[in-house]
Amino acid sequence: MPTPRIDDTQIAQAAYFLWLDEGQPDGRADAHWMQAVEALKATAPKPKVRKPRAKAAAAPKKAATPNKAAAAGAKTSKVTKPRKAARTA
Repeated sequence: MPTPRIDDTQIAQAAYFLWLDEGQPDGRADAHWMQAVEALKATAPKPKVRKPRAKAAAAPKKAATPNKAAAAGAKTSKVTKPRKAARTA
């Protein structure tokens, strides 16, 4: 989220109120402007810093269970049903 920008209108308004509080002195416009900038920076909301998410712990891997046919060294193949003999009439 971007930091909110302080615009010149906000600074001018804050400087004006500082000028009024000091009794409207002449020649202090720059000082009031700088005071207003510092006051607005101090009251501006701080941007939230996102903490990186913790990585989820990996689930422990299961030990491989050997296939009985593979353990015997046999090839696995598709089993088919025997066909019925054709009837001759």
